[in-house]
Amino acid sequence: MPFNEAKEHAPGRLHAIFAEPYTAFDNLVTERLLHLRVAVQALIGAPLAEGRLVLRVIHGWENGGFEPADLKHSDHRLGSLSDLRRVAEAYRHAFERQRPLPRDDASLLAEPLARAIAAAEASGQALNEETRTIPARWPAFTRGLTLYTFFKVYHRLTYGEDDPYRAIHCQTPEGPREIHEFHLEEGEFAVVSPAEGEADDSVLLLHESQLMPVLTLMEGALAQA
Repeated sequence: MPFNEAKEHAPGRLHAIFAEPYTAFDNLVTERLLHLRVAVQALIGAPLAEGRLVLRVIHGWENGGFEPADLKHSDHRLGSLSDLRRVAEAYRHAFERQRPLPRDDASLLAEPLARAIAAAEASGQALNEETRTIPARWPAFTRGLTLYTFFKVYHRLTYGEDDPYRAIHCQTPEGPREIHEFHLEEGEFAVVSPAEGEADDSVLLLHESQLMPVLTLMEGALAQA
């Protein structure tokens, strides 16, 4: 089983900044807001200034559901926080007018999962129905652990999480990535960053319900950069 595709609780960029990144954002930490500003500036400020930040807004899972085909998203390249505000306003208007939320044609989970299953079966691997349909069983085939890792991130961003921060290393078709996941009073979001020293895009990932809270957080943090 390809368990080297991803590793949770792996050291990442913030480990070079904070002695204890897993506790740096706890509510009981006196300087947590300063820590949060530093983290946002490091993970989001730099790629935003360099034109390398993409906002990915997810939606579609509701009432505990998590079918891969039901997960929708839209991607938006950000050149400034004004771009983020425009996306947030577009989602707000769609919600208030009961119109469909923005969505891209590409699938985050269903299509990549189907391709990974087809490749595994083409190579002679027999996959039963549970392995094909239960996310925790996906690591049994190549790319399955990567998909399961992102599935868990999407699920936590949709339905919430107790841990304020976690760092994940993951192999993706675009190359190795660090996933920095935040679940805070100020907002819930993740940043998918390229490997240290690489100049690929970073992705600011969040559920549509978090657009305005995260915008407020980013405006406060990056204004003090």
